[in-house]
Amino acid sequence: MNKDTAKKTAELLLKIKAIKLQPTEPFTWASGWKSPIYCDNRATLSFPQIRTFIRQEMATLIIEKYGKPDVIAGVATGAIAIGVLVAEELGVPFVYVRPEAKKHGRQNQVEGVLESGSNVVVIEDLISTGKSSLNAVKALKEANATVKGMIAIFSYGFAIADENFKKDNIDLTTLSNYESLLEQAVDTNYISEKELKTLNDWRENPSVWNQ
Repeated sequence: MNKDTAKKTAELLLKIKAIKLQPTEPFTWASGWKSPIYCDNRATLSFPQIRTFIRQEMATLIIEKYGKPDVIAGVATGAIAIGVLVAEELGVPFVYVRPEAKKHGRQNQVEGVLESGSNVVVIEDLISTGKSSLNAVKALKEANATVKGMIAIFSYGFAIADENFKKDNIDLTTLSNYESLLEQAVDTNYISEKELKTLNDWRENPSVWNQ
């Protein structure tokens, strides 16, 4: 991860409130976890300069790490739009991966044209535990694609995610992460040192934090 890119990405996500930090008024995630942070990177799509920055940074990273892939795959639903933008930047085909196969029609899980043996780079908007992201990788492999790696906008950096990606032998790179976010938030006085401690404590054990 490029440190300058990580800080800049964090700055932009905070600026447009794609990421919100509320240590004293925690959010409740769908999982039931209490969290001092909420991230919705789909907000970046509403800001042309920011989505252009993300598109270009992801495309550059892909070429540097993997060379030009045959196909870009976005993970539904959050990474479909940004995946299309990256595919357009690289001039390659795009597919997206549903959480599960459709119950009707052709019952596809991978939507679009994916030739057997294609080299694919997967695009994600956010990594938490990595479970849904790796589910998409599994579907692509079952479709006989060669998954070169995954690029995401942001990761919470949970240990369980690191373990899951390592276990499945999938290379993950993110534009920014939790450490860079907190560093940027402190530098710009977005949070205090006391709030920083709260945010660090949450990341250490998010499932039982604030109970």
